[in-house]
Amino acid sequence: MSYPHNSVVILGLGLIGGSLARSLRATGFSERITAWGHREPSLARGVELGIIDSYSLDLEEAIVGADIIVVATPTLTAAQMLNTLLPLLPADGSLSVEGSSSAEGSGPVLTDVASVKGSLRDAVVTERGSMPAKLILGHPIAGSERSGVEASSVDLFQYHRVILTPEPDSDPQALDLITRMWDSTGADVVSMSVAQHDAVLAATSHLPHVLAYALVDALAQSEVSEDIFRFAAGGFRDFTRIASSDPTMWKDISIANRQALLEAIDSFDTHLQTLRAAIAAEDADALMNTFTRAKESRDRFTALLAARKSSQD
Repeated sequence: MSYPHNSVVILGLGLIGGSLARSLRATGFSERITAWGHREPSLARGVELGIIDSYSLDLEEAIVGADIIVVATPTLTAAQMLNTLLPLLPADGSLSVEGSSSAEGSGPVLTDVASVKGSLRDAVVTERGSMPAKLILGHPIAGSERSGVEASSVDLFQYHRVILTPEPDSDPQALDLITRMWDSTGADVVSMSVAQHDAVLAATSHLPHVLAYALVDALAQSEVSEDIFRFAAGGFRDFTRIASSDPTMWKDISIANRQALLEAIDSFDTHLQTLRAAIAAEDADALMNTFTRAKESRDRFTALLAARKSSQD
């Protein structure tokens, strides 16, 4: 087999990092997949499952010879990780890692999978004054309420979007490489600005998680919580499923994207207060209009997802 890229190094072998490794292995995108992390049992399990070829607990050792380095740590940790890697980035934006097999000896391309992009870019710009040309920030819009390498899946990214947020000075070849990496997983790769990404994700992902956590927490503290959970039906289960997600990860995301998330919360609160007023006034027309608009929007969203999946089959 001919591999287009000799080595991919994944920093953080959890759900996303493990799933990416599985997919790149299955599609033959890389000859060698290495991982780094703090928890050796998880890394050793990755080798046992055939997800990765090897691992190291030493960061500098792990990235030697890399063509692509993927920072797959939690959001707040990702910013710290980028700052740890930055001393290896020379002025031309390439990674000065001894033994790199990258084309023309230019060093590997660096990317990430964090849910918030603004905090990462700010961390880099604060450290260097500008974004390195070979750092392409990205975010796969895929996941699960489960976490860890055991929860990883080879098809996690199929039919899902991956958003890349290149800067005006990003290296076109680096962007193309990361685009092709995600293409190989079956994902639909799109690009947008950092600000647009964080605003969109605050509304479509971060706000729903906050609402799910808030609802479950409020009901759990109710005097009749046992009856509430005993008689809760499928709608409650479906709406609150994401409240089973990793609390630490979502705490980090909420803090990292706090400004965009606060704006989304305020906008939702205004809409909720309008809906509350309609219920209090027994305004059937207002309620019907709101519910009908919501149903039509949700139906269009469902149809759009079905069409996208059909076009990729």
